[in-house]
Amino acid sequence: MMIVGLTGGIGSGKSTVAKMFEELGVPVYDSDKEAKKLMMASAEVKSKIQDLLGKSAYIDGSLNRSYIAGRVFKSPELLEKLNGIVHPAVRIHFLEWAEKQKAPYVIQETALIFENGAQDKYDRTILVTAPAKTRIQRVVDRDNVGEQAVVDRIKNQLNDEKKQNLAHYLIENLNLDRTKERVNELHLKLLALATKF
Repeated sequence: MMIVGLTGGIGSGKSTVAKMFEELGVPVYDSDKEAKKLMMASAEVKSKIQDLLGKSAYIDGSLNRSYIAGRVFKSPELLEKLNGIVHPAVRIHFLEWAEKQKAPYVIQETALIFENGAQDKYDRTILVTAPAKTRIQRVVDRDNVGEQAVVDRIKNQLNDEKKQNLAHYLIENLNLDRTKERVNELHLKLLALATKF
């Protein structure tokens, strides 16, 4: 089975693209969603996060997301340590999930493939892009946060130019109809490629 990594900076619309692949019958693993579940369900992950960020990382057993975001997005060192706890746990969970799928290829939707130097873990990678201004506005509207909070998050991600040189395929997500056409085109390419795996 072929493993495809789908990535893009915050607000690029990678979740929109992931849904388009799902509609074509491709199994998609949402790393962000699964990471949040593991941060709640895994006693080991929970304990390591509390050791790193303190007991305030959880309120009544639930993730204190605003507290965590406030701490890690201002400190690249803390963010790296948190990712060092969560990402390996997600990777193991993803591989177990992938083994159960009955499809020519699967997609792992994940934000930080290139930032983590993880591109070698995928047979192919797809990068979703959109202009910075568009991305900031999308996140402000979606998450009801200030522009500065979004800019702080973007600073923790590689810029699109660097990522474009590393990705196998690019989807510019500005016009939904065009994005859908590109997804259909890539789906056919990936199906053809998957026969070699």
